[in-house]
Amino acid sequence: MKRFRFTLNILAAVIFTLTLTSLAQAQATRTWVSGVGDDVNPCSRTAPCKTFAGAISKTAAAGEISVLDPGGFGTINITKSITIDGGGIGGSILSSLTTGVIVNAGANDRVYIRNITINGAGNGTFGMRYLAGGELHVDHVSIIGFTNHGITVAMTGAVTGRLFVSNSYIRTGNTSTSRGINIQPASGSPTVFAVIDNTHLERMFIGLYVGAGGRATISNSVISQNNYAGVVTEESGAGNAETMIDTCKITYNGIGIQSGAGATTTRISNNNITNNFNQGLFVAAGFVISLGNNTLTDNGIDGAPTSTIGQL
Repeated sequence: MKRFRFTLNILAAVIFTLTLTSLAQAQATRTWVSGVGDDVNPCSRTAPCKTFAGAISKTAAAGEISVLDPGGFGTINITKSITIDGGGIGGSILSSLTTGVIVNAGANDRVYIRNITINGAGNGTFGMRYLAGGELHVDHVSIIGFTNHGITVAMTGAVTGRLFVSNSYIRTGNTSTSRGINIQPASGSPTVFAVIDNTHLERMFIGLYVGAGGRATISNSVISQNNYAGVVTEESGAGNAETMIDTCKITYNGIGIQSGAGATTTRISNNNITNNFNQGLFVAAGFVISLGNNTLTDNGIDGAPTSTIGQL
């Protein structure tokens, strides 16, 4: 009997050790993917995984997934703090007929996507969908070939989200459903703060759309050749919408900047708003406030801000 109990204790210890080893592998703080990897691997540098989805299940919260060599590493659903870094060596997400990246994380989670190309091959649905999570950082990311929005923020509930986009390029389709960055909280009065810098929004229906509950600042960016408008700010639900546009080139769109329905405020400073085919500034409602240092010329109709204030 004692020998039997001793054997059971040894067996339990072995199982416990194996479990800890498995968990340690599943919770690595840094993992890797490779075009010649395999998702049955532990996602180490010497035994990388094949896909981002395979790697994220083996990466600890707040850990990092790195790319070893060029390849397409599949779509991913992110539910925790994570960094995905393509390393500038050709890491990509191919997402025909689907969404490239879905962020549905916790209220305090931070997600970083860097040095990646997200390619919808002309029929992908969305490049990135930000549904929940404390912060989403997008840096040196190209998003191309989607029928809907490049990045869409569609949070629900009385929550706060923060979107940061820098050094990126977004060009989806030019259908009436395509927006480069779409800040349109879904329901429940969420608030979304967005900061966009040094980013190109080109060849879509709308370059940047800021809806109710959205607070966006875009700077040092090019917003060009969007069929309907470069930037649209409108209250399409509960909550005001505000946009600050600073030092941007807004040109060759249908409308340069539109202030749409409801309680909206658009502030403009040091922008070049030229050669937009229909109108440079179009104020349907709300306020467009200029700091008096913008170039507004050579549009179909130039339009005018609702007010101009002096600079300090």
